[in-house]
Amino acid sequence: MGILNFSRRPVVILTLGILLLGCVGLISATGGKFTTADKAFYSDEKTINFVRPGLVLRILSAEIAADGTAKARVRFTDPRGLPLDRLGITTPGTIGASFILATIPKGETLYRSYTTRVQTSPITRVAATQAGADTGGSWAQVADGEYVYTFGTKAPAGYDRTATHTVSVYANRNLTEFELGINSLDATYSFVPDGSPVTVTRDIVRTATCNKCHDKLAAHGTGGRSSMENCITCHQPQTTDPDTGNTVDMATMIHRIHTGAELPSVVAGKPYQIIGNAQSMHDFSKVRFPADARNCQACHEDSSAAAQKDAWLKPSRRACGSCHDNVNFATGENHADLPQVTDNQCSTCHTVQGELEFDLSIKGAHVIPTKSAEMAGVNFELISVADGAPGKAPTVTFSIKDKTGKPILPSEMTRLTLLLNGPNTDFGAQFTEAALTAQGNNGVYFWTFSRALPATASGSYTVGIEGYRNTTLLKGTKKEVVARDIGPNKTLAFAVTDAKAVARRTVVSTAKCNACHGTLGLHGGTRNAVEDCVMCHNPANTDAARRPATAGAAQTIDFRTMIHGMHAAGANGETFTIWGGSANNFNFGYPGRLTTCTQCHVNNSEQLPLPETAAKVNNPRSFLGVMGPETASCLACHTSKAAAAHAQVNSSALGESCSTCHGPNSDFSVNKVHAQ
Repeated sequence: MGILNFSRRPVVILTLGILLLGCVGLISATGGKFTTADKAFYSDEKTINFVRPGLVLRILSAEIAADGTAKARVRFTDPRGLPLDRLGITTPGTIGASFILATIPKGETLYRSYTTRVQTSPITRVAATQAGADTGGSWAQVADGEYVYTFGTKAPAGYDRTATHTVSVYANRNLTEFELGINSLDATYSFVPDGSPVTVTRDIVRTATCNKCHDKLAAHGTGGRSSMENCITCHQPQTTDPDTGNTVDMATMIHRIHTGAELPSVVAGKPYQIIGNAQSMHDFSKVRFPADARNCQACHEDSSAAAQKDAWLKPSRRACGSCHDNVNFATGENHADLPQVTDNQCSTCHTVQGELEFDLSIKGAHVIPTKSAEMAGVNFELISVADGAPGKAPTVTFSIKDKTGKPILPSEMTRLTLLLNGPNTDFGAQFTEAALTAQGNNGVYFWTFSRALPATASGSYTVGIEGYRNTTLLKGTKKEVVARDIGPNKTLAFAVTDAKAVARRTVVSTAKCNACHGTLGLHGGTRNAVEDCVMCHNPANTDAARRPATAGAAQTIDFRTMIHGMHAAGANGETFTIWGGSANNFNFGYPGRLTTCTQCHVNNSEQLPLPETAAKVNNPRSFLGVMGPETASCLACHTSKAAAAHAQVNSSALGESCSTCHGPNSDFSVNKVHAQ
């Protein structure tokens, strides 16, 4: 295969042989066992022991000479510590690596890169200097797996030897010929050229925080740029897109990307776009943050270990103007007619926290009304179900209390709804009833449904509760606002003919949804738990009741199909549309890897086969119309006619045979085909 040339280095034969004999088990890029999400997990033992997939990159040291010549010593190994040859001659897989050299100038907080390039826009003919990877550098091997890279770029004359300097390397090991993909990562190393300790850093948002949604942060293809530490060395005010004039400074760019569709400039009709490498267009005008954008702490986490995690509490034109991009600080437009030529006075008005919510303070201005401290809270509890038998109308006993335990009357609620569905083997048509007139006392109430369970009802069923009461916040002031005090949904399984209640299977968890969504809240916020959502979003339901005839066939609102379709939309080039009061178009993509099923799924629920009791899905807009539950799950992402035909020929009146090829131990298991 042209990978190994042992005649050049006979010593390596002995070293490699000893290390391979000592290789036991499958080891991931982080040094742990490979998981079912890794391509290497499915490779044969001989290939793994020969290739030893994975890449570990470490920057051992860096220096800048008096004349500005910069060098970095790096080590490439596999996860067990075997040195790797970057040329792929004595060890499998070539390694590509790119270097960035940047500094935080004295008295400043942002990086400025020494390694730059000049990009001229073919659209505007404007030239811009941009931070980027070094060019013209040279390599010298100093030990097995260890190299000294000499930058082609020199530090400028008179550079500050007392300032923090950072070398960042992003690299990838190409193992595609072994069907083991491309192993990539980055690393950074900060130092002070005169040998002093590093005291100035930039550490605001950690990569782990990004990966709550992004699964594995990755940008610019497979090059290895996957950490905030690496990103911020280039993404700082130094770099501008000359095609659009937009900066790619991290704070500005990330704020604007995450609030894309809600930016005042986008709402006014100007798209937010960045044109990247090879004139690739990146339009973020449809991006919507999965949580409320006022929740700054979704990224600026209190629990973060970042040294400057509270940086968001210091106002600046750069950070604040990125979301509030209709503010003209030079003229004062949309800023109370107050020009602001520096950041020196920002904190005079915009303190960290004022005495009242919704004021000009940073925390106050970003209060989400439903999270207001003034909210008394609404807490539901489903206590029991009586007469939950075939042909009978169930009576539900429940409680409503505020967060102090004080009872709330049903009549005090603005909306109070009870839902009923079953059987729990797979939900069918549900029915709901308003329970505002429920009777009871001391916080405990009961409601008898006006409809009886079907005479043929069997197994177990589920009852759910949802609702809110309107609350006036800052009453009597100019900031007065009416907000919903929403109760977290609760569900309760009850036995109809079963000896003991059996709950519906758990497929995804609300906690996993909330890792991105903050607080799941649909339909005005009242549907906020997956267990509640699936009662309506079941295999039988579509948007037919609200879809106009001119909009074509109805769309299924089956939870698996809908959620897969929403999250895959954009990535597959399609728009997933559901009609409510109007058309709801989902085409803004998914922040993580769609192949990481466990980002949402629990209990191995993504595996085939699905339970035999799972119902068929009614999807009039699909190629197949009515289809089996396994087919519905897969075709929601794999939307081509070929995929539908493949599923059709593997289904019959007897059922689906998907697990024959896609079962957990099959050649094309769900895990294997989605592995990275």
